[in-house]
Amino acid sequence: MEFTLKVAHPASTKTACVVVPVTGGRCLTPAAQALDQASEGQLTQILKRGDLAAEAGKTLLLSGLQGVTASRVLLVETGSDPLKDSTYRTLVCSMEQALANTAVKEVLCTLTELDMAGRDSVWVLEQTVLTLREQRYRIPKQTQTPKPSSHWQKTVLLLPSSLSLKKAQGFVEHAQAVANGTDLTRDLGNLPPNLCTPTHLAETAQAVGKDWGLKVRVLDRADMEKLGMGALLAVAAGSHLPPRFIIMEYAGGKARAKPVVLVGKGITFDTGGISLKPAPEMDEMKFDMCGAASVLGTMRALAEMKLPLNVVALIPTCENMPGGGATRPGDVVKSLSGQTIEILNTDAEGRLILCDALTYAERFEPVVVVDVATLTGACVIALGHEAAGLMANDEVLRNELQAAGDYSGDRAWPLPLWEEYQEGLKSNFADMANVAGRPAGTITAASFLANYTKRYRWAHLDIAGVAWRSGKEKGATGRPVRLFCRFLQQRCQG
Repeated sequence: MEFTLKVAHPASTKTACVVVPVTGGRCLTPAAQALDQASEGQLTQILKRGDLAAEAGKTLLLSGLQGVTASRVLLVETGSDPLKDSTYRTLVCSMEQALANTAVKEVLCTLTELDMAGRDSVWVLEQTVLTLREQRYRIPKQTQTPKPSSHWQKTVLLLPSSLSLKKAQGFVEHAQAVANGTDLTRDLGNLPPNLCTPTHLAETAQAVGKDWGLKVRVLDRADMEKLGMGALLAVAAGSHLPPRFIIMEYAGGKARAKPVVLVGKGITFDTGGISLKPAPEMDEMKFDMCGAASVLGTMRALAEMKLPLNVVALIPTCENMPGGGATRPGDVVKSLSGQTIEILNTDAEGRLILCDALTYAERFEPVVVVDVATLTGACVIALGHEAAGLMANDEVLRNELQAAGDYSGDRAWPLPLWEEYQEGLKSNFADMANVAGRPAGTITAASFLANYTKRYRWAHLDIAGVAWRSGKEKGATGRPVRLFCRFLQQRCQG
């Protein structure tokens, strides 16, 4: 979808539809007042009938309003309470839903004139673009039926009075880049696992690198064996598909500036291995590579935004399958760090591929490292589907990520990472076990990873509850690309 900005009069702009907010069922915002004046009070008369309920997100579509150039007018109710972040996104969603199945090709959106408590015009512009793009996303289906094209192709945003056209256009372009990265993440997550293999992820990384000027290297099984990535290879042992270890480098900052390192879990299908998962909903284990997909999407977005910093992405990727060569419960493997791990449960595989990637991150002398993974079902129990779990060995880094999530609406919530949680990982046969029982499963999984991150500032995002939706709306969400992009943008600003 194309977005442009314009200083426009809502009543005299030639467009298929002008979208204006209304408060409390009858109170007119400035854009609505302009329409009411042009129509000689007709809008007020329509609202007096009570056809627009005073509930945030309710809409009323009008045609042929007297004195108004636009063919249609869409009224969007804001509700009588002060506008919250989530309410504003609801308004944008309602606009899209009301016009999605119409013949409208172009829209003038005046929602950007709304005042938000604690948010500026930049936030409103960004969220308008991101929310509308999220609503317009369609899952790429594996079918011979051609995908129907949408009539709505262009959105004109009313320029906020507090911003110059040049600055506002830059913010819109950045939001488009974030949306493009989110779409890539969703596309990868939504592919079936027979198509989105470790090799496919590697090829996608190479294509992103070629298109956006990133340096990309892909290590194969022999390379990993030579390095000593025994934990990662233990997970891949049961699959016929070869594992890959992807390294992407974006050099937007100073030549010697230490990079931010992002690490994404890339299990392209997780059966649980020998510790086999139950059959119901196992198809959703194709989403177990959403951490990797979100890192890929973030790299594409930051390259399109041309952010002035250095970022490295590390993506360990493989399948977790049962088979004659698969790792067994009770096996002991040696990780890249030299530490040994007793495998008590082969379904706790994400932490095994991540620990080798986190050790590999040391060679980049990172300023910070953040890993992202659909790691534990326990996180879904703890936080549901609203927030990712956030744990860190550095309070400042943890606060940065939480603030980025709050701003972007891609929220994360902190959990403790106390030394006492290490107790359950003790093993009689190795340096540590890969699980510590059911209690505090999200925290003990992060505690396992903490043993590989002692040489740098590190944070862990468990996105098991937010990376995809189930049921009728099944599909990848693209989270936490928006969080990552906001986090990186803020780091550019010091």
